[in-house]
Amino acid sequence: MPKTPLVDVKAQYEHLIPAIQERIAEVLDSGVFILGPNVRAFEEEAASYLGVPRTVGVANGTDALVLALDALEIGPGDEVICPAFTFYATAESIARRGATPVFADIDPATLNLDPEDVAAKVTDRTRALMPVHLFGRVMPLGELAKLGVPIVEDAAQAFGAEGVATTGALSTFSFFPTKNLFALGDGGLVAATDEELADRIALLRFHGSREKKNFEAVGYNSRLDELQAAVLHLFLGELDGWNRARREAAARYEELGLGELCELPPDEPGHVYHMYVVRSPERDRLHEALAAAEIGHASYYVTPLHLQPALRYLGVKEGTLPETEKAAAENLALPMWAGIPVEVQERVVAVIREAAAVRA
Repeated sequence: MPKTPLVDVKAQYEHLIPAIQERIAEVLDSGVFILGPNVRAFEEEAASYLGVPRTVGVANGTDALVLALDALEIGPGDEVICPAFTFYATAESIARRGATPVFADIDPATLNLDPEDVAAKVTDRTRALMPVHLFGRVMPLGELAKLGVPIVEDAAQAFGAEGVATTGALSTFSFFPTKNLFALGDGGLVAATDEELADRIALLRFHGSREKKNFEAVGYNSRLDELQAAVLHLFLGELDGWNRARREAAARYEELGLGELCELPPDEPGHVYHMYVVRSPERDRLHEALAAAEIGHASYYVTPLHLQPALRYLGVKEGTLPETEKAAAENLALPMWAGIPVEVQERVVAVIREAAAVRA
């Protein structure tokens, strides 16, 4: 049997290669590569798609987070509450601004922030909340909004998910090639519900300048380039279909009986399954079986952020975030992409079933 990847990015865009080549040729012919018409067109269409006044294209998802915090003037002495069960960039962006990441625990069913624990962590130094819409599942933000603290949504894994960018002051996205909406390289986006904040992001992404002559702030060099914007503009038209295909694949895993063998991610409207992540106390044994069958798989955030070496200075001890640590020990991502073949999913379930039978 051929090897099965965890994510097959090329399978999603292969039928679009002629159109991609045409878009790239148009950019090459124009000679305009930075902050040109493709970036403007993509920003406008992304804003319309997300239902926000404005979006600003930036170099990558991590820069999007840093720029969002900078726009809110968050810095030394400030605290930002976020999960520890997420990619390092979430907390890294807070620390990069000189602020302090404060970790709250997660809800065991959704793997998103537990609103009650967030509320318990708020102090007079809390300047922002940074929930993560993990693995494509949107966290309802109503309870967090009641706390009266600005919300920066880390939506890197959830472009196209229902409800994203509707509550936070700023929402950030990554276009890393494995994301639901992906570029052919790095790229990122900040969505703003406030035009003034959007202006600030646009200023900061270009060295704090509007026209490269006068510099109003100490900014960054973080711009989405024309080539990536041209491709993203094309891919945005495919996104809803891709996300429907991901939801169909998630439903198929359940139909194949996977829920008899491990804990499935609870479905809900709008979940776009950036990754399909199950849970099992026998996770390591399933790893071995999948590896032997050459089936791509992964476990995410196995060392949660509060236990990462670079963040040990925060003094958060092991055992402080019990649901986070349990999820880190049990989660297992299985193959998922738009258009994943039925026979691939059947084989994944068969291998897991055989491993479960051996254990029994």
